[in-house]
Amino acid sequence: MNTLPDSSELRDEIISKTKEWIRKSVIGLNLCPFAKPTFQSNTIRYVISSAKNKKSLLSELETELKQLVSTDPLTTETTLLIHPFVLTDFLDQNDFLDDTDVLLDRLDLEGTIQIANFHPQFQFADKSINDITNFVGRSPYPILHLLREDSISRIVDSHPNIDSIYENNRKTLQKLGHEGWQKLGLKFSERN
Repeated sequence: MNTLPDSSELRDEIISKTKEWIRKSVIGLNLCPFAKPTFQSNTIRYVISSAKNKKSLLSELETELKQLVSTDPLTTETTLLIHPFVLTDFLDQNDFLDDTDVLLDRLDLEGTIQIANFHPQFQFADKSINDITNFVGRSPYPILHLLREDSISRIVDSHPNIDSIYENNRKTLQKLGHEGWQKLGLKFSERN
């Protein structure tokens, strides 16, 4: 993997902002009711990509996919591949998901790993850019979230009403509003 071109201070800042987002938004607003145990057990692997183009990012993604499937879930349950220097436009990242699907297929990982995306400009196709419900997918930096399919299946099977999560998130964010989101004090990347 390439080394991050900036200082360890920048690396620490990126991880700190990402963890703060998880604590205040993902867990604090209960946007993902399954995130807290993984966060508290410290089984999230945070990887900061130094990639500056899609080809390099895809190569780093391949490395991280192989790393995740070869690691015990008790050590690493999930991976956040944070890529602050490439795909800084949400539509570019969204298009890149086609490449990640091809990679999963090539590595024979379809049905084993799922990739979700988060981005400072995250926007649902049917929502305006400023719609507060977009914030369910907004993160301080562009992120590819690598999830184990068997973990997702266990969660879905154990949750009484998995479909209610989307509706609860929508209601939570609408009640919070933009002013409430601002009060969370989350700092998003200035590059985006």
